[in-house]
Amino acid sequence: MGRAYQNRKADMAKTAGQKTKVYSKYGKEIYVVAKNGGTDPDGNLALRRLIEKAKKDQVPTHVINNAIDKANGAGGENYEPARYEGFGPGGCMVIVDCLTDNTNRTIKDVRNAFTKTNSKIGGVGSASFMFDHQALFVFKGDDEDAILELLMMADVDVTDVECEDGLVSVYAPHTEFFKVKTALSEEMPDITFEMEEITWIPQDYKEISDEDDIAAFEKFMGMLNDSDDVQNIYHNAEIKG
Repeated sequence: MGRAYQNRKADMAKTAGQKTKVYSKYGKEIYVVAKNGGTDPDGNLALRRLIEKAKKDQVPTHVINNAIDKANGAGGENYEPARYEGFGPGGCMVIVDCLTDNTNRTIKDVRNAFTKTNSKIGGVGSASFMFDHQALFVFKGDDEDAILELLMMADVDVTDVECEDGLVSVYAPHTEFFKVKTALSEEMPDITFEMEEITWIPQDYKEISDEDDIAAFEKFMGMLNDSDDVQNIYHNAEIKG
């Protein structure tokens, strides 16, 4: 499972230059979560997690506050979640999560990314059955057994703990996110998380090494990231270029 961190890290690096787009996506998601679950982070755990994640990705405070203030007001936009699944370049499996106020526009953007890279969009469940919905924490360390014991003593349901290249990766059911974070933070006050998020973890990876497939995959990811409605992209591709 450890490759999930490296894949995510690489994806983030490719979009780092698109700060305005990243801020916009966070603003939209914070607005929706605050609108649906309340604007108080102490009472809306999903909002609290999202704000922490936004700050880690260096989203300015005013972007976060503006989204919450907007959610406090009457009316406003009506964004709906939409998920698309399918098979990307090289036969990898892909999940695309969106927030949209115009489903026709969104499906057109997503479908174009698939069709223009010789990929195939599928129905609900066509790819997600090969992923696990997990909480993922990554931090510096070298003793996976000690971390596993710590979490078990705190009565946390853990899926896996791995140690690779000086980093510990903790995987748990997505419902255990705050239990994991609380247990680690209380027992290790100086801990700094390289990653802390709820994500979709592939059960297997698809190696992509053909030059044409790699080029198509990069084009595919670029088209999806260019869509204002696309929030997150999950895939099981392992690029071997």
